[in-house]
Amino acid sequence: MVLKLDQSIAAVYGCDQKTTVVRPLFFSGVSAGFPSPADDYIDRMLDLNELLVPNPAATFFVRVAGDSMTGAGINHDDILVVDRSLEPTNGKIVIAAVQGELTVKRLIKNEMVCRLVAENPNYSPIELSEESECEVWGIVTSVIHQF
Repeated sequence: MVLKLDQSIAAVYGCDQKTTVVRPLFFSGVSAGFPSPADDYIDRMLDLNELLVPNPAATFFVRVAGDSMTGAGINHDDILVVDRSLEPTNGKIVIAAVQGELTVKRLIKNEMVCRLVAENPNYSPIELSEESECEVWGIVTSVIHQF
């Protein structure tokens, strides 16, 4: 099946994990309110590949286009880390192929309904039925947002 990208996805990239990205991880957190006299103690080294890509063979990166998921902290041009090996469960943010087009939405699924919901009130949910051409392509596990 050839998939197209809808307005919510700009590009899909594979994961090439030939190198490691290991950086110091500070033991203490960073205060978002008043500054704290926190120790600048390094707890351990953090490998960004280990944190963001626990399953390289099933991991892809997807660049976001548009504003349908801003309520979930996903903005235009963000990079989503997507794991295709995870099970789609209720409430997860997913990349779904709807009628051959990839889109990013929150999956709402129970005995009564199955729908893909934007996190922006300007977008209507996509109601799914047994006849709908929809496949969950992967589960969003992280968002990379650059300033």
